[in-house]
Amino acid sequence: MARVLTLSGSPSAVSRTTRLLGEAARRLDAQHHQVTAVEVRRLPADVLTGSDVHHPAIAEIAELIREADGVVVGTPIYKAAYSGLLKCLLDLLPQYALAGKTVLPLATGGSAAHVLAVDYALRPVLSSMGAAHVTQGWFVLDSHILASPDGSTDLAPAAATALDDLVDRFSAALGTSVG
Repeated sequence: MARVLTLSGSPSAVSRTTRLLGEAARRLDAQHHQVTAVEVRRLPADVLTGSDVHHPAIAEIAELIREADGVVVGTPIYKAAYSGLLKCLLDLLPQYALAGKTVLPLATGGSAAHVLAVDYALRPVLSSMGAAHVTQGWFVLDSHILASPDGSTDLAPAAATALDDLVDRFSAALGTSVG
């Protein structure tokens, strides 16, 4: 059993990114991983826009990352890059906060034109923060992530299949068996 942190960089309270991370977390939980979720939008704005890298809220997230074996980072793509909210948090974390971690980058957006943002915008910053292994990332269209009437998440069939495969690969990269 590995410890995994999901980190949502979406500013939206009705976030498709957070829904996608929730689906990844459910799959990881089914594989007997211990999953903890963090939504960056829940941090006070003054913490994210300030320069206090020692603020207790930032220290708590840094500690959650330190304790995790792997991190799943999710972000909406805006203007061909990861969210400013995620950028604010990453800037406050220690330079090598992801040292030794296996990281799965996930991104959502309204247009397939942003599909490369995972590799040219998000992957480099995760690598620069010391990630031992950044697994294959994935971009999913917003239209493939739906809310069911009961509040659960419905992924388009192709998106669900792709997420299963990515989670299995991430799990294997953590050095644990999938199952």
